[in-house]
Amino acid sequence: MTVYLPSLSQYVRRETRANITPSFAILSHLRKYIRRHFLLREAFSSVNYFAHGIAHLDRPYFLAGTAAPDWLSVADRSVRLRPRYVRPFADGAGDPRAEFAAGVLQHMEDDDRFHRLPAFYDVSGELLLLFRRLLHPHDGFRPGFLAHIVTELLMDAVLIDRRPELLRAYYTALDSVDPHLVQQCVNEMAKNQTQRLAGLLPLFTREAFLWDYLESERLLYRLNQVMRRVKLQPLPPETAAVLDEARIIVRDRIDDLILTPIPPRTKDAPR
Repeated sequence: MTVYLPSLSQYVRRETRANITPSFAILSHLRKYIRRHFLLREAFSSVNYFAHGIAHLDRPYFLAGTAAPDWLSVADRSVRLRPRYVRPFADGAGDPRAEFAAGVLQHMEDDDRFHRLPAFYDVSGELLLLFRRLLHPHDGFRPGFLAHIVTELLMDAVLIDRRPELLRAYYTALDSVDPHLVQQCVNEMAKNQTQRLAGLLPLFTREAFLWDYLESERLLYRLNQVMRRVKLQPLPPETAAVLDEARIIVRDRIDDLILTPIPPRTKDAPR
């Protein structure tokens, strides 16, 4: 996931003006670099909820576990789920706690596999060129950040368009979990505690914003919410046309990007 983040030396060379000494440049830009590096690393955590969960719709607490790392990035970024703390709870007992832990670990395993796929590098590289053309050539982190995150968002969009009935099943399954039990599981598995997660879950299913990914204008609205969260400049309206182009690129490679094959909807299946 660090493929688009420059090293400190690259960052300083790019940012330093000719009349600033290298030592002063390092001191001047170190804090800015570290802040951006960790903000972007946080935001680079996967945001493709549907792609993570689509194969697990019959296991509601497992499904919640696949979404939990991303829920926490919205609800309480001070709380992180780490594999070494989660793994002891994934004991195969089949109870909600064990199922939730297994889902969290599945999310992390999927992320690791996905970000190593040649197709991910190919597609995000094509999207990087699109965003570089849209934005200022020296825009810094935004084109690389957008190439990564839009690849994931549009994966969800393509899968939803392919199997919309499964997105309805996704929300129905998450509606069946106890938000307070999910929050309790997180608090048992994380070093820091949160009281903010339980309130997010009903909002997540009620707002059902994943449907917005099907239209580029609505997707742009959601994308700008992410940009504000990580303190990057919002994107102009012209971005919607770029998202249309990017959507075609992702659709053409979707079967190379997903980890679990999802067959297209049959003609008689409900939409």
